[in-house]
Amino acid sequence: MSADTKEKLLEGALRTLTEQGIAKTSARTIAAAAGVNQALVFYHFGSVDELLAAACRHGSEQRVSRYRERLDAVSSLAELLAFGREMHEEERAAGHVAVLGQLLAGAQTQPRLAPATAAGLALWIEEIEKVLVRVLSATPLGEFADPVGLARAVAASFVGIELYEGVDAAGAERALDALEQLSVLVTAVEELGPIAQRAMRSRLRRVSRS
Repeated sequence: MSADTKEKLLEGALRTLTEQGIAKTSARTIAAAAGVNQALVFYHFGSVDELLAAACRHGSEQRVSRYRERLDAVSSLAELLAFGREMHEEERAAGHVAVLGQLLAGAQTQPRLAPATAAGLALWIEEIEKVLVRVLSATPLGEFADPVGLARAVAASFVGIELYEGVDAAGAERALDALEQLSVLVTAVEELGPIAQRAMRSRLRRVSRS
């Protein structure tokens, strides 16, 4: 029963963040969403912040697990960008990108949320990084790219686009289009012959040293 109540509170916290935002998330609103007494928030988690931190980890683990097999099957950067857009649409429709956005906003004024929010994002970053290492190593860009930094940039971009969409939906759509256009450039590089790829590597080495 205790585990069931904790699960309800975790799901209630995620639902409250999605539907009402961080500003209106409280023990009362979370308990109402979970259908339990609000005293149970403090009994099981000690504070609302601790519950939100646990909910962030819980939600991220669920979502990453949902996509892990599909991410493992990605074989090119173009596929990753296309899948990223599809995944963003699914996560946005379900409200999960909004949860991360709300927690990032809350962490600005509630520092105790920062480590858990970072840990939740790290689950996504780890999976994206694995894909980038795999797909970039087979291209002329692999020698010069930074998969660790790129993975963080990709994760930050998708959360940022979710927030941006609230004030400029057309601009957010255009940003996603621009990311997809990168796949055209990368595909063109991947399709270069061996001589052209060696020339490109040589040129990139000279540029990186200058």
